[in-house]
Amino acid sequence: MAELTAEVRTFLSEGTRTGKLGFVAADGRPLVAPIWFVVDGDDLLFNTGRDTAKGRAIARDPRLVLCVDSEVPPFGFVQIQGVASTSEEPAELVRSATEIGGRYMGAERAEEFGRRNGVPGELLVRLTPTKVIAQLDMTG
Repeated sequence: MAELTAEVRTFLSEGTRTGKLGFVAADGRPLVAPIWFVVDGDDLLFNTGRDTAKGRAIARDPRLVLCVDSEVPPFGFVQIQGVASTSEEPAELVRSATEIGGRYMGAERAEEFGRRNGVPGELLVRLTPTKVIAQLDMTG
């Protein structure tokens, strides 16, 4: 397991930066999809449907890569390679979906997104880093 530095945690948690999640389709094609996420210690949490391309890919192979970048100077990125674990436990789903919804939609809509995304058929995905690559200032 790789640890996230305080600087990396701050970068990942800033504003509403989305993650770009890389995974492998059943036929071997590499795919990338945007996700909403939150940092939980050294892990990243996100929700997805069990029967989505992401959900099916994680069930086949839990190895994932996530890239988060800044599109404003000084530009920067964090790439996290890791292994995913999933949970369908209702209380965990609602808690994580509410926290994620709050980050991206604001506190006033957090519970709405928690109820919408914390339902049967959804997964809480915990991405545990095995390798972290960070370049937080591309202009320096």
